[in-house]
Amino acid sequence: NTFDYPFSLILIILLLPIFFIIGFFVFIFLGRPIIYKQLRPGRNTKPFIFYKFRSMTNDISAKGKLLEDNQRLTSLGSFIRKTSLDELPSIYNVLKGDMSIVGPRPLLMEYLPRYSIEQNNRHKVKPGITGLAQVKGRNSIDWDEKFKLDIFYINNLSFWLDIKIIFLTIWIVLKREGINNKQQVGMERFFGNEEK
Repeated sequence: NTFDYPFSLILIILLLPIFFIIGFFVFIFLGRPIIYKQLRPGRNTKPFIFYKFRSMTNDISAKGKLLEDNQRLTSLGSFIRKTSLDELPSIYNVLKGDMSIVGPRPLLMEYLPRYSIEQNNRHKVKPGITGLAQVKGRNSIDWDEKFKLDIFYINNLSFWLDIKIIFLTIWIVLKREGINNKQQVGMERFFGNEEK
């Protein structure tokens, strides 16, 4: 999108104080690293490093293994997730050209072989900070519905659809809707046709 670079640059400048404030609290209450980095598939499945503020501790069990997500998610982590503040570093991904403001969310690399041919079409465009699936239910809808919305977006790309999604995203973030389902910290894992 032509407005991705200037929009992301303006956002980073305007939100810089918030970046520092969140980073400070993450450092104090969750430790280092402040920024969570993970390899994600971008356009045409090309990998890129995805950035978010960390929202969980590194607490381990007596056997030396990381505890379950819901045991490592603190009140601070829960707050920055519910307000989507953990997503702010992703704006840098947009500035770099890895992502767009609007597009299908970048998922895990391990999911790539699990997609159907149609589902894999979500990689025809850059992944986005927000997308149609995020304003139509986010983590409260199942994977099939999420992928259908991603494909609908790709088949109906337009400037005005992007603008609509951006405004709906702002509204949903303010209402804190669809952050997690009731059973778990985040969205359940995607297994495709594999046995769970």
